[in-house]
Amino acid sequence: MIDLKILLPDKTFLKREVKKVTAEAENGWFCLLPKHVDFTTSLTPGILMLTTPEGKDILLAIDEGILVKYGEKVIISTRNAIEGEDLGELKDRVEEIFIKTDEKEKDAQTALSKLEADFVRSFLNLEKHE
Repeated sequence: MIDLKILLPDKTFLKREVKKVTAEAENGWFCLLPKHVDFTTSLTPGILMLTTPEGKDILLAIDEGILVKYGEKVIISTRNAIEGEDLGELKDRVEEIFIKTDEKEKDAQTALSKLEADFVRSFLNLEKHE
């Protein structure tokens, strides 16, 4: 069995034993089995498929990340992961989360632009008073 751990920036998303991990790297799809050679690769955003010891497939949508396989352990570090029962449900959930993330990023960019403008104004005001 493979001892799999999926890490997000703020928590452990998943920790369980699996028979197989199927993922996509920059150079294509690959499958890991317990006796696979140790390696590290960067993952592209997409689908990660896990096969449980009972033979059930689990689908996860992941953001880009890093996969490290050493011995019987596989650790995946990614910014975001979502589990779904089927590809249709997973697609809907991913779209919903990306829309929310886009809105948050736009709000953050607006706040950053305002801070930069305020900084420049303050700096110019300092020069006037010298």
